[in-house]
Amino acid sequence: MTTLLTANVRDSIERSVLCWLATVDENGQPNVSPKEMFIAAGRDYIVIANIASPKSAKNIVANEKVSLSFIDIFVQKGFKITGCAVEIKPFEPEYPGWAEPFSVMAGDRFPISSVFVIKVTAVEPIIAPSYRLYPSETTEQAQIQAALNAYGVSREINND
Repeated sequence: MTTLLTANVRDSIERSVLCWLATVDENGQPNVSPKEMFIAAGRDYIVIANIASPKSAKNIVANEKVSLSFIDIFVQKGFKITGCAVEIKPFEPEYPGWAEPFSVMAGDRFPISSVFVIKVTAVEPIIAPSYRLYPSETTEQAQIQAALNAYGVSREINND
């Protein structure tokens, strides 16, 4: 049995600062919201801490199908992940097992209302169009430099 969350996908998830969770309400209206606490769990699960997402929680009850995006904004590559989500609340017996990794991340600063457990059903790469349109001149290093220039930031290199 192969896993959808390959080492490459897991690495992308671990390097991501935010992911974007897309849900749909009972009327078919999409909602996309950023999430900052998430982990790849087991072979094919992603777990997201629900800190302040009542709309996402309500939508997951109405429609379990979700989509997540993880993108390195400098390299301009990442992954789109689709799956089926459930909300697990603190009073449910399986909650401690899914929520435990977030206790260190959240500390006392962020109360976790519940967790969204997503069973991954598909993974697709996301890449900036320039990689396809200009493959001979588009490199990750060139994309990083262009993004740094566009955002007006610099990166410190840690030589430890």
